[in-house]
Amino acid sequence: MIDTGRCRKSGYFILTVAGLAAFAACGDSSVEPDGRIVEGVDLDQLFAEPGQAEIDAILADWAARDVSAKDVTVEVAESITIGGSAATLSVVSHTVGGVKHYGAILVPAGAQPGTLPVLVYAHGGDGGIDIDGTLSLLPFVLGSDLQNYVFVAPSFRAEPLFYNDVTYLSDGPPSPWDRDVDDALALVNATLATTLEADAQRIAVIGFSRGAGVGLLMAERDPRIDIVVEFFGPTDFFGTFVQDVVEEALRGNPRDLPGLDFLDTEFIQPLKNGSLTVEDVRPEIVRRSAVLFAERLSQLQVHHGTDDQTVEVSQAQSLIDVMRSLGYGAPEFEYFLYEGGTHDPLSLPGSLDHTRDFLSRLLSVAPMAAGAL
Repeated sequence: MIDTGRCRKSGYFILTVAGLAAFAACGDSSVEPDGRIVEGVDLDQLFAEPGQAEIDAILADWAARDVSAKDVTVEVAESITIGGSAATLSVVSHTVGGVKHYGAILVPAGAQPGTLPVLVYAHGGDGGIDIDGTLSLLPFVLGSDLQNYVFVAPSFRAEPLFYNDVTYLSDGPPSPWDRDVDDALALVNATLATTLEADAQRIAVIGFSRGAGVGLLMAERDPRIDIVVEFFGPTDFFGTFVQDVVEEALRGNPRDLPGLDFLDTEFIQPLKNGSLTVEDVRPEIVRRSAVLFAERLSQLQVHHGTDDQTVEVSQAQSLIDVMRSLGYGAPEFEYFLYEGGTHDPLSLPGSLDHTRDFLSRLLSVAPMAAGAL
């Protein structure tokens, strides 16, 4: 297990309180006596390095979760043309953890059973997934390799999946970076159960922003996922970036960030009003911090711009530092930091070429024997 004290820079704020103490001595009770106490919340306690017992508790919780896909139903299946080739696009529903969930599966025409690796796309943002828009971008992202994958696109619970002017709304309360993973893993299981062409031994995830964090956690929870390509995702909820975000939300100035509305409503404001304690909230930070479980990753490629104003590049650097400390290097681990790049893959020159090359490792592996499903 990771020695987090060795592997990661804590990055906690180093504040001088001399000025505050001077004001306090003058009787100004409006000034908080300690820069790490914000609206009654002790940020030093909240963001203290997690102990092994806290990490083990999350691992035990994950191991106990049932992410099998039940009541799998093909809602619609249509023949389409994408990238100049024929394929079948299906919208499927299933239940996971008692919650109905929707996702899309794209299968190239003419493939033999068990011959195509599975590529999961984990989307960014909080607005759900537009399958029509995603399909229009796929040839640009994957090029001719598009015909070599079963492509899987989950929605996340409480959000819509749009396809062909129909909205499919997944049930359940939102749960960014936590039950998102349950939903995506269950859709993988639904895909393997319904798609003869899929090879269960070759699975990769490409994720952007919120979805990049989901992809990392998927691979850490499920050893079947061999490759993750992550673009500018959150990796370390104990890092200074998240600490700054939480402090601003406690002071009533939350940023416009994916997942933050949920975190603010469910955890940050309840901390502020005393209905939750630091001990209640720390497990929620641990379970969303992929850096704490990085030794479970197999092959990883990281992309992040140095001028990303949505997810700070420090999040990528935290993951890079941990992967290096664990001894990961080429070819299993690659990272690309793009000077001046923003929260947009088009601002990261060469990133899509790197992505195609990394994912193509799945194509060089012999497929499983036909009929082994």
